[in-house]
Amino acid sequence: MPYRVAVCLLSVGLAAQGWKKDLVFHANFDGGLEAKVAAGDKRLYSAPSYKEQRNAKPGLEGTDVELVNGAGRKGGALRFKTKNTKAVFYKTEGNLPFDGKNWAGTISFWLKLNPDEDLAPGFCDPIQVTDKAYNDSAIWVDFTKDDKPRHFRLGVFGALKEWNPKNLEPDKNPDFNNRLVVVKQAPFSRERWTHVAITHERLGSGKGAATLYLDGKSQGVTPSIGEGFQWDAALGALRLGVNYVGLMDDVAVFRRALTAKEVAGLGRL
Repeated sequence: MPYRVAVCLLSVGLAAQGWKKDLVFHANFDGGLEAKVAAGDKRLYSAPSYKEQRNAKPGLEGTDVELVNGAGRKGGALRFKTKNTKAVFYKTEGNLPFDGKNWAGTISFWLKLNPDEDLAPGFCDPIQVTDKAYNDSAIWVDFTKDDKPRHFRLGVFGALKEWNPKNLEPDKNPDFNNRLVVVKQAPFSRERWTHVAITHERLGSGKGAATLYLDGKSQGVTPSIGEGFQWDAALGALRLGVNYVGLMDDVAVFRRALTAKEVAGLGRL
């Protein structure tokens, strides 16, 4: 669809709902990798690993990830052909308003896969938002490695030294597992797109919380999140497809936590 006709279908739909002012980032993969809406850098970056993130270059060269026209919900999509161990990300500076003392927002995206048949062994995080690691000032969703069927989980963890000062491993630390929202029977399929949304508010204030939605329905809310969040803005990344295999489309970020009604409406666009 020509750019002058519609910047992107999602953006137009949101404008009709009166949410346009809150959309700060949207990559729909229709005709290219650059985000159609961005308050910061529009480009998608890749690197051999997140340890080498500072040397990342625009594009997908050296990865097993491709842009496939016609494979998305309404246009193109990203396809992760094999277990993705490379760094594939958008920079969050400007694109994801971060506030270490009162952080709110919504992350929305779509997935198409059969987790039990498509994913390789090990944990898989379709989305991670952090500047460090999954357990240190991070928001993520993952598929578990051993459960049959694989569980889908939301994790939100602030500064590691505050919530886990001894840096205990997850399987030895109930403070990790008790913080998760866990979906044991998730509706993912190769035959249809599944909408995933994460809303979060008051993170870093001492009374933070986050909610996981699948296809517009709440799957649960995290316990109160009390610790602060600390980021190096230059390394903040919206990480895509960590160990993922499958399709991904319409990655969007909003500057506030959308309501349950708004999330349901977003999933119908």
